[in-house]
Amino acid sequence: MDNYNPYFMRLALKNAVKAYYKNEVPVGCVIIRNNEIIAQAYNTKNAEQCVTRHAELIAIEQASKNKGSFILDDCEMYVTLEPCLMCIGAIIQSRIKKLYIGATDETMGSVISKIPIIKDELVYPYKLDYSFKKTISSKILTRFFKKIREKNKI
Repeated sequence: MDNYNPYFMRLALKNAVKAYYKNEVPVGCVIIRNNEIIAQAYNTKNAEQCVTRHAELIAIEQASKNKGSFILDDCEMYVTLEPCLMCIGAIIQSRIKKLYIGATDETMGSVISKIPIIKDELVYPYKLDYSFKKTISSKILTRFFKKIREKNKI
């Protein structure tokens, strides 16, 4: 049974917009447990000058602290962009049971796009929903990278 709730994806999108206005790649993430938010984050890689400060990793860190365990097998993640290889590794290690993706990432995506490490249920029993809100997530990302390219032309 699919328990997708658009409210949580909208909240992830709000986090992505926060990242956008802080000149970070606009990715937002929300982790829920029993339909309650236990973590939410956005990219802070530039601000912290640390390559591991992706929204997914920050949210997993918060969720683990809030739950008191790094095993998040009763949790679901809503993220606005398909996770990269580093992030999907952390998602697998934390055992998050469901992952909802707002947009695919043809450059670095490691779920279904560039390096689809989760191709069959024998590798990892995963529920993926990556089509909902794709247009909105994609538009935010496109606008951000257009702004960056224009800024770098000057």
